[in-house]
Amino acid sequence: MRYITRPHRFIRHLPTLPFIYFATVPIIFLDIWIEIYHRICFPFYNIPYVKRSDYIKIDRQKLSYLGFMQKLNCTYCGYANGAVKYWTRIFAETEKYWCAIQHQQDEKFEVPEHHAEFIPFGDEKAYKETYDDKKTRML
Repeated sequence: MRYITRPHRFIRHLPTLPFIYFATVPIIFLDIWIEIYHRICFPFYNIPYVKRSDYIKIDRQKLSYLGFMQKLNCTYCGYANGAVKYWTRIFAETEKYWCAIQHQQDEKFEVPEHHAEFIPFGDEKAYKETYDDKKTRML
């Protein structure tokens, strides 16, 4: 309804719709691929599964005061943003398992929260203490 009362807004957004909604296709394929990786590889690494429902929440389309397009957009955003957060957690757990070394400090780099537990960059002694007894874990 909102778009009808503001037709200039709908017209302005119309050229962007293919970029937003066609992104759903690669997001779904990537989501399937990452879930396959997650379900197959994590048991081999003895990493607990990441709970999908903790990251993806699709509920705003249930709000009766939203129009059809708002509900569609809310569904898209709940899924897409949640999926990316979910994947980030899966990748973080993978990184923690394989190479828990912080990056070199850089004021422009946004350090991921999970790096707080990692070995400091350049700390060879900590690396050897942590990984020398786990050579089978490292490639």
